[in-house]
Amino acid sequence: GVGAMTWSPLACGIISGKYGNGVPESSRAALKCYQWLKEKIISEEGRKQQVKLKDLSPIAERLGCTLPQLAVAWCLRNEGVSSVLLGSSNPEQLIENLGAIQASASGGGTSTDVLPKMTSHIVNEIDNILGNKPYSKKDYRS
Repeated sequence: GVGAMTWSPLACGIISGKYGNGVPESSRAALKCYQWLKEKIISEEGRKQQVKLKDLSPIAERLGCTLPQLAVAWCLRNEGVSSVLLGSSNPEQLIENLGAIQASASGGGTSTDVLPKMTSHIVNEIDNILGNKPYSKKDYRS
């Protein structure tokens, strides 16, 4: 009866793809108070994350969605997740992120609705790329 409310499904914007070629001056990670984020992005671990994003791109393409939409749907499909907090910087980002659960996120664009496409096969593909599948031990004590 307990659910998790996840935050930052796009890993502070990393999954948006905007940091694929470094840290743009107009990005959050370029701000002085986000030095920790910049260091994370340019670190060895950050470079490994960028490789994983490139590996996830074909899955998103197959599903007809963006990487951010795939990330939000991946979070929501988890049985322990009750909701996902989105941290959009502008209305366009919010509309794109909502495409993970809406049939038409932009009112004239392509139909997205990614969540129903998150089959066990797709989730296994994603989990294999990420290599960080959480372990869940169910306790059925009465």
